[in-house]
Amino acid sequence: MATRFLGELSADPIVAREHVVRIHGLTKAFGDRPVLDHIDLDIARGEFVALLGRSGTGKSTLLRVLAGLDGEHEGEVSVDGDIAVAFQEPRLVPWKRVHANVTLGLRHPDPKAAARAALAEVGLTARADAWPLTLSGGEAQRASLARALVRDPDLLLLDEPFSALDALTRITIHGLVLELWTRHRPGVLLVTHDVDEALLLADRALVLADGRIARDIRIDLPRPRRREHPEFTALRQELLTELGVTTHDIEGTA
Repeated sequence: MATRFLGELSADPIVAREHVVRIHGLTKAFGDRPVLDHIDLDIARGEFVALLGRSGTGKSTLLRVLAGLDGEHEGEVSVDGDIAVAFQEPRLVPWKRVHANVTLGLRHPDPKAAARAALAEVGLTARADAWPLTLSGGEAQRASLARALVRDPDLLLLDEPFSALDALTRITIHGLVLELWTRHRPGVLLVTHDVDEALLLADRALVLADGRIARDIRIDLPRPRRREHPEFTALRQELLTELGVTTHDIEGTA
């Protein structure tokens, strides 16, 4: 069953308008191997949700279904509004300048002005006319975020977009993402392997295991988040335990 985009199906009575995502009974298999097993999930407008899980548990598959990139599935999947995606790799077209990458496929009366406004939001005004191969990793990921945000999405899907960045750049980009989310308030689904990243950014943390959402944890910590906060530490341990990471495992990597 294909994903339904409710900008085109606004009369659908089963979807509450306060939700940007409604999923009911989502099931997906590759051959005989089930990946997603009757998943139910709602994401409210403006809500920031992190999706955690071990490799191969179906996190990116769920994101691809929501993005409309994988229509071969069972169950009800509804997205009310426009979608934008930022992937792990920035996926910039090397033969187009940065501003042209940002507006690739965008319908706008003045695409260059829209690109420059989006690039200003991510701190890349001076790189608008640069070629993608001249950008640093952090700059390329900023350009990818600008390309997503220039579309003013109702749902922003982030597929591990920070995993290839060095630690200092990742901290900077985390702050930028929170600033942009606060300003634009899209619903966000962030796929990540990083428990700390989920706790620093999200309102909710979901743990995907055996094709199902094993845990759905509300994160009510005040922003900006601090790792030394006692509840941060407790939630971190809870999520690590759910992911099968023990204290012994952590000490063994020290």
